Amino acid sequence: MKALILVGGYGTRLRPLTLSIPKPLVEFGNKPMLFHQLEALVAAGVKHIVLAVSYRAEQMEKEMESLQTQLNVKISISLENEPLGTAGPLALARDILSQDDDPFFVLNSDIICDFPFKDMLLFHRHHGREGTIVVTKVDEPSKYGVVIYNPEDGQIQKFVEKPQEYVSNKINAGMYIFSPSMLKRIKLQPTSIEKEVFPQMAEDKNLYAMELQGFWMDVGQPKDFLTGMCMYLSSLKVKQPEKLHQGPGIVGNVLIDPSAKIGNNCRIGPNVTIGPNVVIEDGVCIKRCTVLKEAHIKSHSWLESCIIGWKCVVGNWVRMENVSVLGEDVIVKDEIYINGGRILPHKSIAESVPDPQIIM
Repeated sequence: MKALILVGGYGTRLRPLTLSIPKPLVEFGNKPMLFHQLEALVAAGVKHIVLAVSYRAEQMEKEMESLQTQLNVKISISLENEPLGTAGPLALARDILSQDDDPFFVLNSDIICDFPFKDMLLFHRHHGREGTIVVTKVDEPSKYGVVIYNPEDGQIQKFVEKPQEYVSNKINAGMYIFSPSMLKRIKLQPTSIEKEVFPQMAEDKNLYAMELQGFWMDVGQPKDFLTGMCMYLSSLKVKQPEKLHQGPGIVGNVLIDPSAKIGNNCRIGPNVTIGPNVVIEDGVCIKRCTVLKEAHIKSHSWLESCIIGWKCVVGNWVRMENVSVLGEDVIVKDEIYINGGRILPHKSIAESVPDPQIIM
């Protein structure tokens, strides 16, 4: 079986982190976002994965070389010379995806969930039509395009974009499985799969919806990245509790790389991920944060709802909160307060940031 992952795009919503590396390689739960999807696809029996890339392809290729051997899967890069939207990349990779009659998976690169690939395959084979979309339930459907379908068999009737009145709370979860025949519907040009291809497939009674069980989050922006991290850690607690850290000063669900060093009298958690070679000095309090590789948090600092970028140094007695994000190699001087600051890479912050803002 084959799969195509849409990894194009500049990752602007996750800046300043994506100014250093492509979004799919930003670590989520201590491994690059993309790795979660690759591992789940391989576990479902996928043998060939195509990455549809339009930006920083060299960096992606380098990372994928070692991974092919590690996961025993073939990974191809399909490079777009111009952005082709969400459907064009399928036409570009047509030769690979239509090599045989097996259905293939398509997914967006910034979703995190309990990936249901085996269930998708069974559901798709059961109805026998061209496509299956995974749908998930949300609290605020007016922010999304919702999917209207027959609850009996899942056949999709129509899509409603950002409904102002309630019609459904099920939205497209960004994971699909298609039979190769659907590729005839797509031309090699910039095309939206959601707005141009799906409505047509639904009209032809060729598109079905499968409801996702378990958590789901689009982690493409900092606020949602942190919410998704909390959901992911809760899922680990149920499915792989041995991966979570226990010990003095650890509160709730916490994931710590074994190479990280943590001082005395710290309070870490709930909902914290600490990456490789991070140093946390004495008396630090961290909750609902991701701390990326080789960051250094000095003593008695207090961090809540933050993403600390690679190789950052946070001084003594610093307070940071309200979805503050430090890009790579940022230095925050002692006794500074940062409230909702987005700080670009390689900066030194010597004054407090009392109001949410971007620091160039």
